[in-house]
Amino acid sequence: MMNTTLDCKNQTVQVGDIVRVITLAPGFIKQFPADERILIESMIGNFFKVIAIEDGAACVEREWHNERGQLQSHVIGLDSEEMEKV
Repeated sequence: MMNTTLDCKNQTVQVGDIVRVITLAPGFIKQFPADERILIESMIGNFFKVIAIEDGAACVEREWHNERGQLQSHVIGLDSEEMEKV
Protein backbone atom coordinates (compact mmCIF):
# COMPACT_ATOMS: atom_id res chain seq x y z
CA MET A 1 0.00 0.00 0.00
CA MET A 2 1.39 3.39 -1.03
CA ASN A 3 1.59 6.08 1.65
CA THR A 4 2.38 8.87 -0.79
CA THR A 5 1.22 10.24 -4.12
CA LEU A 6 2.24 13.15 -6.35
CA ASP A 7 0.64 16.52 -6.99
CA CYS A 8 0.42 18.46 -10.28
CA LYS A 9 4.06 19.58 -9.88
CA ASN A 10 5.34 16.07 -9.07
CA GLN A 11 5.81 16.99 -5.42
CA THR A 12 5.35 14.13 -2.95
CA VAL A 13 2.08 14.32 -1.01
CA GLN A 14 1.45 12.31 2.16
CA VAL A 15 -1.07 12.17 4.98
CA GLY A 16 -1.01 15.41 6.97
CA ASP A 17 0.09 17.61 4.05
CA ILE A 18 -2.00 20.59 2.98
CA VAL A 19 -3.12 20.70 -0.65
CA ARG A 20 -5.03 23.23 -2.73
CA VAL A 21 -7.74 21.80 -4.96
CA ILE A 22 -7.06 23.24 -8.41
CA THR A 23 -9.75 21.47 -10.42
CA LEU A 24 -12.40 18.77 -10.22
CA ALA A 25 -13.72 16.83 -13.20
CA PRO A 26 -17.16 18.05 -14.34
CA GLY A 27 -18.35 14.44 -14.57
CA PHE A 28 -17.37 13.90 -10.94
CA ILE A 29 -19.29 17.00 -9.83
CA LYS A 30 -22.39 15.92 -11.78
CA GLN A 31 -22.56 12.70 -9.73
CA PHE A 32 -23.82 14.66 -6.74
CA PRO A 33 -27.38 15.88 -6.12
CA ALA A 34 -27.89 19.44 -7.35
CA ASP A 35 -28.01 20.88 -3.82
CA GLU A 36 -24.61 19.37 -3.01
CA ARG A 37 -22.84 20.33 -6.25
CA ILE A 38 -22.25 23.90 -5.11
CA LEU A 39 -20.51 22.57 -1.98
CA ILE A 40 -18.27 20.28 -4.04
CA GLU A 41 -17.49 23.04 -6.56
CA SER A 42 -16.63 25.41 -3.71
CA MET A 43 -13.70 23.13 -2.83
CA ILE A 44 -11.85 24.37 -5.93
CA GLY A 45 -9.24 26.93 -4.88
CA ASN A 46 -9.43 26.00 -1.21
CA PHE A 47 -6.96 24.22 1.04
CA PHE A 48 -7.45 20.87 2.75
CA LYS A 49 -5.44 18.52 4.92
CA VAL A 50 -4.79 15.09 3.38
CA ILE A 51 -6.43 12.52 5.67
CA ALA A 52 -5.53 9.36 3.71
CA ILE A 53 -3.93 8.07 0.54
CA GLU A 54 -6.13 5.49 -1.20
CA ASP A 55 -5.42 3.92 -4.59
CA GLY A 56 -2.93 6.70 -5.34
CA ALA A 57 -5.42 9.48 -4.56
CA ALA A 58 -5.03 12.02 -1.76
CA CYS A 59 -8.23 11.98 0.27
CA VAL A 60 -9.51 15.28 1.69
CA GLU A 61 -12.67 16.06 3.62
CA ARG A 62 -15.14 18.94 3.42
CA GLU A 63 -17.52 19.48 6.33
CA TRP A 64 -20.56 21.74 6.56
CA HIS A 65 -23.81 22.09 8.46
CA ASN A 66 -27.08 21.54 6.60
CA GLU A 67 -30.20 23.66 7.01
CA ARG A 68 -31.12 21.69 10.16
CA GLY A 69 -27.71 22.33 11.69
CA GLN A 70 -26.57 18.73 11.23
CA LEU A 71 -22.92 18.17 10.40
CA GLN A 72 -22.34 16.59 7.00
CA SER A 73 -19.18 15.83 5.09
CA HIS A 74 -17.74 14.55 1.84
CA VAL A 75 -14.41 12.78 1.50
CA ILE A 76 -13.02 12.91 -2.01
CA GLY A 77 -9.90 11.42 -3.54
CA LEU A 78 -7.82 13.85 -5.57
CA ASP A 79 -5.74 12.78 -8.54
CA SER A 80 -2.36 14.41 -9.11
CA GLU A 81 -3.63 16.96 -11.64
CA GLU A 82 -6.41 18.07 -9.28
CA MET A 83 -4.20 19.28 -6.43
CA GLU A 84 -1.10 21.24 -5.53
CA LYS A 85 0.84 20.77 -2.30
CA VAL A 86 1.39 23.98 -0.34
